[in-house]
Amino acid sequence: MGRMQKTTRSISLPSRLHPNSHKIGAELNKLKTWELSSLKSTIPLGAKTMQMGLVRLAELYNCVEELIHTPLTEQALHNHHGKLVEEALDLSLGLLDACGTGRDLFLIMKEHVQELQSALRRRGGESRIESNINAYICFRKKVKKDVVKSLGALKRLESHMGSFTHLDGNSYLHVVIKVLRELSTITISVFRSLMLFLSRPAMKTSRGWSLMKKLMPTGSIKSETSHKVFNEVGSVDRALYYLHGQIPKNDNKVHVQLTQKRLETLDDGIKSLESGLDGLFRCLIQNRVSLLNFLTY
Repeated sequence: MGRMQKTTRSISLPSRLHPNSHKIGAELNKLKTWELSSLKSTIPLGAKTMQMGLVRLAELYNCVEELIHTPLTEQALHNHHGKLVEEALDLSLGLLDACGTGRDLFLIMKEHVQELQSALRRRGGESRIESNINAYICFRKKVKKDVVKSLGALKRLESHMGSFTHLDGNSYLHVVIKVLRELSTITISVFRSLMLFLSRPAMKTSRGWSLMKKLMPTGSIKSETSHKVFNEVGSVDRALYYLHGQIPKNDNKVHVQLTQKRLETLDDGIKSLESGLDGLFRCLIQNRVSLLNFLTY
């Protein structure tokens, strides 16, 4: 996991070989800066920060897609496409699965959030509200298991990166492979951060939390003993756990209003993240299609 601790370093493509080389380097360095700031932050990642990472990652994929389709790259990959393209395709499939997992979890979470909003807004009976709260709490417990499973899959993908074809020298193909490796590595990091966004703080006191710490890179878990700051997911968790069992009481109006506000904030955050994941998913699909095309040449 040592690569997660490195300082940002520019990946440069010879501008005479690829006109967008500076843009690729700039986008990659933006993501590395985002990654390092996220790792060092003592404040849990918020939806806005995560969306920024997803958008920048999609932009990087667009830049790399242009690189892949330059004549020089196509010729270089065509001449060495066997093992190289197959390894890249294996990675792309794993990244697509990780992206799909994130999309599915946010879709289900959005449904639970909106059902809770409707129940609290209509005040359709204490039993209905309690039922919706229980359903959401059960969902969050299930998320813990899904997150641990996804983190394990990401760790295996990262380990697979070590066997990714390595080319010595300073050839054009060597530089292209270096960019593809960096792209896969930073994608894994962004998806890991996304799982971390979903997991806090529900996993803090669970057995799953200790397992998750083993799957996270050193330095990525900060101030988890603090109860002062939560992201949108954690804020709703805290509000619902407090509201749970308080519905029959006459003094719960303020707590209901606070919960409604936090649910609205989370709903907006989920929608922005869904949009970011959808855009990234399309980029991952296009990247896979481009790689598959090399096998048909």
